[in-house]
Amino acid sequence: MARSGADLALLLLSGFRSLVDAAMAELADRGYDDFRPTHEFALRAIIAGADSASDLGRRTAVSKQAAAKTIAVLVQRGYVSSEPDPADARRKRLEVTPLGLDVLREGEAVFEELRARWERRLGVAELARLEADLATLVGDDVVRVDAPGWAAHHPTEEAP
Repeated sequence: MARSGADLALLLLSGFRSLVDAAMAELADRGYDDFRPTHEFALRAIIAGADSASDLGRRTAVSKQAAAKTIAVLVQRGYVSSEPDPADARRKRLEVTPLGLDVLREGEAVFEELRARWERRLGVAELARLEADLATLVGDDVVRVDAPGWAAHHPTEEAP
């Protein structure tokens, strides 16, 4: 029996969710139990140049208030520093700390391990085929979480 388009969307979402949930559990086991997927997006956006709550909000498609709360959490947990901008005392300069860079590197290693698990379950050729097929379906426009507004971008809209 053929699956519906909604089933396909849910399978893709479930695949994403299972990888992310497994990664968060593994990061917690490695000492990063206070790290969340949204923190990854925020850290990558800050590395890419988001230097204020407004800019982080635009880049991650959330409100300025939500971005400010995320920044406060990241600062409190030591993943980001917020220092006065030497060029403009009214502004704070955001920077990912060594701890923030460590958790990003650790997360990348975890995802490599999770990919290897999928490869063992499916086989080298089948996983390569799955990845190739997904790349064919989504094209070269891979989601970049550090790109402004990536979550709100609609594929039929003109890119900014």
